[in-house]
Amino acid sequence: MTTNLYEHIGKRIRELRTAYGGEGGISQNALAKALNVSGNTVSRWENSFYHPTVEDLQELAGFFGATILDFVPHEAAPKERNENIASLLRAAKLLDDNELEELRHYAEWRRSRRVYRRVPPGRKATG
Repeated sequence: MTTNLYEHIGKRIRELRTAYGGEGGISQNALAKALNVSGNTVSRWENSFYHPTVEDLQELAGFFGATILDFVPHEAAPKERNENIASLLRAAKLLDDNELEELRHYAEWRRSRRVYRRVPPGRKATG
């Protein structure tokens, strides 16, 4: 994993915020208002003083048109899991678009919960 999960998340929030809509992005205060959080919260997320919850990340992902996985470091899947992944992909081909979207959101949510559980004790995710 990267140096620190929350530093990585903060960096991604900052990158998405400053690239949002071009022309320097959206301000921390404007983003906070759009997400209905206090003015300093976005700054504290970006600087790893506050830890966004999975729900906060879902709101951020929705705002930026991203996925929740855009906020967590990417890891390569172990080779022994390739057969299970291929099986899941075959099953997913049978789903309609709405079911596939629901499955994708569920998988992203499950992945983000697992990443958050890896955070060392005493580093609780807070909003």
